Amino acid sequence: MNPWFMGIDIGTGSCKCVVVDDLAHPLGFGAADYGEAENPKNKWNEQDPTAILNAMYTSAEIAIRSAKVAPSACRAISIGSALHSLMALDADGYPLTGVITWADLRSTPQAQAVREQPLANLLYTQTGCPAHAMYPLYKILWLRQERPGLFALAARFVSVKEYALEHLTGQWRVDFNVAAGSGLLNAHTLAWNPDSLALAGISPAQLSPICDPVETIPGLRPEAAERLGLPSNTPVVVGSSDAVNSSLGAGATQMDKQATCMIGTSGALRRMSGKPVLDKDARTWCYAIDAKHYLVGGSINNGGVALSWLKDLYNQMIGLSGDGKDLSFEALLNLAKEVPPGADGVLCLPFFAGERSPNWNMNAKAVFYGLTLEHDARHLARAVVEGVAFRLRSIYDVLQSQGPPIEEIRASGGFTNSPLWIQTVASVLGHELITPTWGETSCLGAALWALYGSGVIHSIEEMGQFIQVKNAIPGDHQAEQCYQKQYRLYQDLYIALQGLFRR
Repeated sequence: MNPWFMGIDIGTGSCKCVVVDDLAHPLGFGAADYGEAENPKNKWNEQDPTAILNAMYTSAEIAIRSAKVAPSACRAISIGSALHSLMALDADGYPLTGVITWADLRSTPQAQAVREQPLANLLYTQTGCPAHAMYPLYKILWLRQERPGLFALAARFVSVKEYALEHLTGQWRVDFNVAAGSGLLNAHTLAWNPDSLALAGISPAQLSPICDPVETIPGLRPEAAERLGLPSNTPVVVGSSDAVNSSLGAGATQMDKQATCMIGTSGALRRMSGKPVLDKDARTWCYAIDAKHYLVGGSINNGGVALSWLKDLYNQMIGLSGDGKDLSFEALLNLAKEVPPGADGVLCLPFFAGERSPNWNMNAKAVFYGLTLEHDARHLARAVVEGVAFRLRSIYDVLQSQGPPIEEIRASGGFTNSPLWIQTVASVLGHELITPTWGETSCLGAALWALYGSGVIHSIEEMGQFIQVKNAIPGDHQAEQCYQKQYRLYQDLYIALQGLFRR
């Protein structure tokens, strides 16, 4: 029987799973979403942990079935998840909250209060995390101040990955990267940071033991093994976050030289480094992967979620008109394609869910600028696509100023399925984007940890050799010239609105 390995990715909008052979070739794939939220307005902010676990098992079952592999030949599983999630659990491990995601901004007042103190810079130099509401540190502080009864009952604070890992294995563990993305880990000692814990008002006993991503838990809980149809002695490699896994699955493993540009629900531009890299103005973050590798970059709250907002808006209008035909993402992007680069002068500041890197402005709101009677739905769609690309350009410029020039950019995430969107980002960055053959890079990256933990792969750098690339998308010269002018106007507009955002 040929050995196989499985990678699971718990994303913001769905769970995805891939089964691979010992060369990391995908054999089977499965995906499942989390269903409709009780309150659609909160679908990105707080999610049902039971629905997420069910989606995890469903996606894994589909992947195993589609791969047509023998269950007994599974050598290892690894699991990744979106960064910055938080759950409060009681003494019996029962959830006191849902899965509070990166998109939840209820802790903005707490983060803003810290941001205005010298403590913000101290915490950044210790943890690599700027003061922002996305970090679990500030979510815990919010619970402490705004939900004191619930906070008093909380025996443990975990990410959704830790919750799923415990459900699979019965063991509490948190890898360095997920821990680093909480704002609670010291980037230099790789231990829980005392100043962060003091601010949150919690003890190390309320957090999971920190471990290397290659640490392997020797087996599955009987109920999990039965649900997956796998032997109970199937090893589970702890692995890393979706951010790290996305870069690994895209093949961007060469320190400092390669970067990954990702647009999914959110977005990011990041590269790996052999040491902590801290920005003098705290414009970027720095998260440990293991003791010798760090992920450095910036994230944007508004990737696919911005286009999702526009799609939902159009479909609401279609519903009111009685037409009854929902507009798809593909149809919306086709509308955008009908408009030339620059959207005939329409700009979008796509801060539908606030802002992260590089300015960390928690007061920022979305803006369409330059509309006239000559513009229509097509221009709004094009402006959103370009606005997201401009956000990534602002991170790209910072990364280029921090160290060696970026020589190669790998693309990952749903935007790689849109020729328009990936061409737009390449033109805005002025840098070609290389797409891997297998587009689901986060779950493939999780599978690479399973291979690493099993001894098939021997280093993070070696993982890149297992990734095949499909093509390189260059920027369009004429579009690049247009976007250089538009980007300067975009920056001026952003600066001009700072006072209004604060008000």
